[in-house]
Amino acid sequence: MRRVAPGTTPGQSLGTPRAAGLAGILFAALMAAAIVLARIALPEGGGAAELEVSSGQRDAVTTALELVPFAGIAFLWFMGALREHSGEAEDRFVATVFLGSGLIFVASLFGAAAAAGTVLDSDQPQQFGRHFAYTLLTTYGMRMAAVFVFATSTIGRRLGVFPRPLALAGYLAGLVLLVAGSSVPWSELVFPAWALVVSLYILRSGRGRPHTATAPATGPAS
Repeated sequence: MRRVAPGTTPGQSLGTPRAAGLAGILFAALMAAAIVLARIALPEGGGAAELEVSSGQRDAVTTALELVPFAGIAFLWFMGALREHSGEAEDRFVATVFLGSGLIFVASLFGAAAAAGTVLDSDQPQQFGRHFAYTLLTTYGMRMAAVFVFATSTIGRRLGVFPRPLALAGYLAGLVLLVAGSSVPWSELVFPAWALVVSLYILRSGRGRPHTATAPATGPAS
């Protein structure tokens, strides 16, 4: 039988979908701000061999790097919000892809931020570090984001917790992230935009699917 945690009433959820949905909005804002600052400071990404970095560009990169850890933390809460909204009937196969792609995206995001920190090391930053950070984020990180969007849309559509237009929008956003990569400037903004739309939907729909009340266990939990 399902064990009821101490201090909670039967059927009460330990999750906080509304607060976590707000974390999704926070992730979207922080991620979008970091991308915009990085794009403005380094408009040519990793492709310019003789790119000079001014003090203003350094400040923009520094601000972007400071936002990234908080964006990653908010994204983890956003993942929790999506799982809570889906309920307990999620498909294990798709859920594994969902979790794996989300965690790899966060790892890629942090790795790209660490590599981008080399931009601040000297007056003429190493081209390798700049190119590595740019490739890790736009080529690998965003493609993991695409897989995450596909998995989330599939789970939401199968369980009926996402309306059909939202699921279709997710598939379209995932396709853009998967195909565009680094070839289309600013295409990375599609991911935080999608996260914002999903988070707003979660907040609008309340606390997600209603939880079925569970009677208190009268014997040892099985």
